[in-house]
Amino acid sequence: MATTDNARAAAASPRPKFEADALKLYIKTLLQTTLANATWPDGKEYPRVKGWCKEISSRVKERMLKLQPNGFKYIVITQVNENLNQGGSADIACHWEEGDAIAQELFYNDSLICICVALAIRIV
Repeated sequence: MATTDNARAAAASPRPKFEADALKLYIKTLLQTTLANATWPDGKEYPRVKGWCKEISSRVKERMLKLQPNGFKYIVITQVNENLNQGGSADIACHWEEGDAIAQELFYNDSLICICVALAIRIV
């Protein structure tokens, strides 16, 4: 009898899903506003790149916590490279479950390229 009650309780409270579309829109806007007038720094100004990466990653993580504060672990990866018209390739392989989510955005201008990838991994 207890097993049946547990099954009903589980069916009544569905597992949370992360709102990846809302996050994707946020990331796109954030990258545009943060990097719109940015140029690749020379020499001593290079720490600005690290600052951009840290700011973007932190703000995306904060938004993820606002969208879904419980039930997920969050991973945010932000990379900024100088735009030298070079080619590139990347891949990600995950063991995915329904409810896990990914949101990614690419920003580029004549000087730099930025990609931000955010993963929401359900833990409940």
